[in-house]
Formats: sequence, C-alpha cells, structure tokens
Amino acid sequence: MFRIGKSSLQRKVPRICRFASDVSNKNDGSRRVGVARVEASAENPVSRTLKLLGNDMKRVKNFILPKKTANEETVDDYLSRYRKEDFQTHCDVLVIGGGGVGSSIAYWLKKRAREGLNVVVVEKDSTYQKASTCLSVGGLRQQFSIVENIQMSLYGAEFLRDVKKLLGSEVDVNFTPFGYLMLASEQGAEQLQQNSKLQNVLGAKNEILTASRLKERFPWMNTDGIAIGCHGLEKEGWFDPWALLYGFKKRAIEYGAHYVEGEVVGFECRELPDVLTTHSSSTEVLEGLDKVSIRMKDGELRNVKFSIAIIAAGAQSGNVAKMARIGTGKNMLSVPLPVEPRKRYVYVFQCQNDSGPGINTPLTIDPTGTYFRRDGLGGNYLAGKSPLPEEEPAADNLEVDYSYFDSSVWPNLAHLVPTFEAIKMKSAWAGYYEYNTFDENGIVGPHPYYNNLYIATGFSGHGIQQTPAVGRAIAEMIIDGEFRTIDLTRFGFDRILVDQPLYEANIV
Repeated sequence: MFRIGKSSLQRKVPRICRFASDVSNKNDGSRRVGVARVEASAENPVSRTLKLLGNDMKRVKNFILPKKTANEETVDDYLSRYRKEDFQTHCDVLVIGGGGVGSSIAYWLKKRAREGLNVVVVEKDSTYQKASTCLSVGGLRQQFSIVENIQMSLYGAEFLRDVKKLLGSEVDVNFTPFGYLMLASEQGAEQLQQNSKLQNVLGAKNEILTASRLKERFPWMNTDGIAIGCHGLEKEGWFDPWALLYGFKKRAIEYGAHYVEGEVVGFECRELPDVLTTHSSSTEVLEGLDKVSIRMKDGELRNVKFSIAIIAAGAQSGNVAKMARIGTGKNMLSVPLPVEPRKRYVYVFQCQNDSGPGINTPLTIDPTGTYFRRDGLGGNYLAGKSPLPEEEPAADNLEVDYSYFDSSVWPNLAHLVPTFEAIKMKSAWAGYYEYNTFDENGIVGPHPYYNNLYIATGFSGHGIQQTPAVGRAIAEMIIDGEFRTIDLTRFGFDRILVDQPLYEANIV
C-alpha cells in the first residue's frame, strides 16, 4: 500500500493528481486511488478546488513564460522588484513637487477620491533639506489687499485650528497666536487702513493703532517715522511649517498616494487630432502631455504615464515648465511660467541680557519691509528683509551673506527697537522663494494650452500659509471641474497671457 506521509499531506493536491494519473492503468489502481481519496477527504472541497486551480495556473504560466537564463531577469523578478518599490508606471494624476503645496494637493485629491484616483507625487529630495516649505518662517496672516489672498489665509487659519483632526493627532504645528503688526509711514497709512477694512469685512479681526497707541501697547518700539500700525488680533501668528508638510504627506500616503523620490527630466506629448485651434491663418493640431521621464536617486531613468499633471515644484517650477515647452514653443506656449528661485536670508540673534520685546510680541514688519519675531522661549529672535532689486543675491547656492544683515537689516531693527543695538548673532540660514516675477502672486489653475496640465506655484513667500486652500482648490478643479469654495480664477495663467497683473498694495 502506498503511504502518504506528513510532508506529502502538506502538498497533497499535486501529489494526488499525479498519483491518480500514474495508477490509472494498474490493476490495483482502484485500491490505491481509494486510499488517496480517503486521506484527502478531510480537506474542505472548496479549498481543494482552489488549490487545483492555482496549480493549473502555475503550470500554464511556466509553459508560456520564458525560463530564466544566466544574468537574465524573469517576469516574476521584474514584477516582484516593482511591487516591492511600489513604483507606478501609470497614474491618473502626477504631482511634480512634494513640498507643502504638492503634498496638500495629494492629500485633498486622495481625501475626496480615496479609491477613484491613482495619485503619484514626484519629489527629488525626500529629506526636504533645501525645500522652501521647511526653510520658511511659517507665518500666517490675513493682512493682504487682494480678496483671494485674504480668503486663502482665513481658510489656512481654520485648517490649522483643526489640524489634528484632519491630519492626525500626532501632528503638532505649534501655532503661536501673537499676530502680525504691519507698520506704515505717512505715505502708506491710507492704504494700510483700506486694507484693514477689507480684511475685517471678509472675516479677519485686526485693529488700527496710531503712533501714540502703538507706543502705549508696545513700549519697546521707537515710533519715529511710524504713522499707524495694523495689529492682527485673531487667526494670525506663526507655526512649524515642517510639521504641516509632514502631516499632509503622512495623511496623503495613508489615503493611498504614492511618493517617488526622483527628478522629472522631461515630458512626452501625444497629438490630439480631434481638437483643433486656429491662430491667424494657420491651423495646428493640439498636443497633450502624456508621460514624464524621472531620474531616480540611483541615476536610473523611469517613465510614468499620466492623465493629468500638476506643476507644484516651488522655486523650480519655471524650469519644469520649460521641459513642457512652456516659454519655448509657439503661440500660447511662447509665454513662460514666470517663476524663478530667489534667495532669502533668515537671521537668528539674541538681545543682550534678554532686554528685547517679550514673548507675546507680534511678528512685526516696519515700513522698509524688515521683519522680526520671537522664536521660542530662549530669548532668540528671527529677522530678515527682502532685498531691493539691485541687491538680489545669486540663487545658485544657499550660502548666507552675513554682511547683508549688517548693512540692510540690523540698522532698521535697531531704529525700530533701540534695545536691538546690542545683539549677538546666533545662526542664520538661506532658502528659496518661488518668486513670481510677473506680480509676486500665486499662479493656480489649468494651463491655457495643455488641457491636462495644472499649475500651483509662484506664491513669492506667502505659500506655506496658503497650502491648505491651494491644495483644496486644485482638487476641486480636477474633481468638480471648477472652483467650489474660493474662486481663484483671477490667479490663473490667463492673466499672464493678457498682461493683467494682480499686485498687492503696501504688502510685503
């Protein structure tokens, strides 16, 4: 009698099939087959059927697929490697840039279409060591003169208030609610008052203070040359930008977004023969973006096909757009995306004997654009100033120019806060603004030529506080086909085509 041992029972389906075949022509086969059937009878019939089918599929695959030879990768090896890395060769939405704006877009898309959209985010540096998001001072204010900027900042305040509920209980942005204090000379006083009225009508809460009231409220201040100040009372302050980025990215991944560490180095297009456009006397066939080439960390080039792409690459957005012929093509493609990196410095110092403004001091900006705020409880202050056009430093590195502080920042600080005459420099860093050379405001929405390309960039130093609203707005455009909450139509690329800039008035 043929015995089926323990090890054989663990693989009984294929052993039984082969055994039944082997004994089919033997005289005592019925007896042997009967034994095998008795042994197998304890197994659930459904499980046995599934095992039989699985075994058959393996045989079919082994028959069809080529066998592995020396130094050759089989299909199984190939699929296993790509499954392990979770690399998506196709996606519905490709987000170029995984900083604050890009991760917010991924979060909102996956929040609204959890299973309906495959979202891939390409970020060239997963450490974010040079990312503008992490190198910003993390300010939140409603003190703008453009309605959309005020609305986006108001929503930013609402989002940060509920951030633990939205992004996770472990996300702590350490919001410091001491407001902003914008100061104006006689020349800018009227505009500052008009801005304040608009902000309060839209839901912000701030107050206008005369020079005497400023001195009373903030005795550390020298009000020479100051006419009025606008002081934010609610929904303003500063926070940890890295924590917000971390929260967006973590939640986006939890919802199913795929992050790829690599750099986009090129686009491929496909013709759209059914869509025609006429420019003067010539007719051309439109093209749509179809694929990107990504250089991975190890230098390997991989391609990703997409239905929709979004340029949210911060300071490098202009360069990414050039790869899609924006600014180098014909007609509408001849107009570039006017975003370039601009280097800005943030200086950290201490006041002698900690005799400077107290911990409840707002982020203060004087009429020259010089700003400072307290940083933590250790007596440190952050300060900086955007340079004049003739002072713009080269943006090919992130080295800090300490002489700029001595010549252009410190004199203004010491004039406004006399105790800042005696300070000690502690450290400094440099970061990039995604500077919109057209009007220093964000560009949000679809590109007028490519029907499957969206843009979210150019915020010129205001981006971190606007990331919640911008991500939501782009998600609305893709899913709903229109802006649903805040109408950002005026922030579209079209304003560049028709040369209608949106300038902030008396705002830094």
